[in-house]
Amino acid sequence: MVFGQVVIGPPGSGKTTYCNGMSQFLKLIGRKVAVINLDPANDALPYECTINIEDLVKLSDVMNEHSLGPNGGLVYCMDYLEKNIDWLQAKLEPLLKDHYLLFDFPGQVELFFLHSSAKNVIMRLIKLLNLRLTAVHLVDAHLCSDPGKYVSALLLSLSTMLHLELPHINVLSKIDLIESYGRLAFNLDFYTDAQDLSYLQHHLDQDSRSAKYRKLTKELCDVIENFSLVNFTTLDIQDKESVGNLVKLIDKSNGYIFAGIEASAVEFSKIAIRPVDWDYYRYPCSVLLACSDFVILLI
Repeated sequence: MVFGQVVIGPPGSGKTTYCNGMSQFLKLIGRKVAVINLDPANDALPYECTINIEDLVKLSDVMNEHSLGPNGGLVYCMDYLEKNIDWLQAKLEPLLKDHYLLFDFPGQVELFFLHSSAKNVIMRLIKLLNLRLTAVHLVDAHLCSDPGKYVSALLLSLSTMLHLELPHINVLSKIDLIESYGRLAFNLDFYTDAQDLSYLQHHLDQDSRSAKYRKLTKELCDVIENFSLVNFTTLDIQDKESVGNLVKLIDKSNGYIFAGIEASAVEFSKIAIRPVDWDYYRYPCSVLLACSDFVILLI
């Protein structure tokens, strides 16, 4: 059984930086990590890439050959990858014995709530290789400073969760920069819990453009609240404690914490309901202390 993360999110949300920082952190706590770049537009990788989709298909070649723009080119590349899934399967099979996998996907949001190619690739890999994956959906924290953009981020997160049908964690990335975007209308807990969205209405009405769509915004907020699926955790990728808390949450969602544990259903249930800041044998104190070099590695 192999565990890993599907890293997704809009352009600029920090996916590549996340994969770089997360791979460093996981190595520091003793895991053997393989980063798989499935973004054919990502030609400047800061991390060591184990598998690169550009060995199969290049966005620039697709755009030139088929006279497509970047969005159409990315859709073509995902379709091409789906049709050549055996290439990716063959590349992944040598890693299955002892690696933890990080999949770095493109930032085109349509691929994860509208088109089916990326989802089909993920589902095929899960079935063929017995993977246990969690979708980590990054959203730039600066969207919280604009009520309209925040509602859009909620709707995108909900649509993506429903489309992918994976264990799913929404993350407000770059949380260390949130104060530079201006004063928030509410405490940060309001934005992470995503409840009582009616309180946003007053702030939306202050903008003449948003006020025109008052009824539509209210209906969208009602949809989000009725599903009651979306919330966020926060992340500062240069803070070892922040990254460690997210890793624990991911491990709980995809079942990594249960790997190698022989226990009854009752014991599994006890582990499952514990808060995310529990201490377990995969996080010995000596390993966490070693993470003091984490920030240095990112610079």
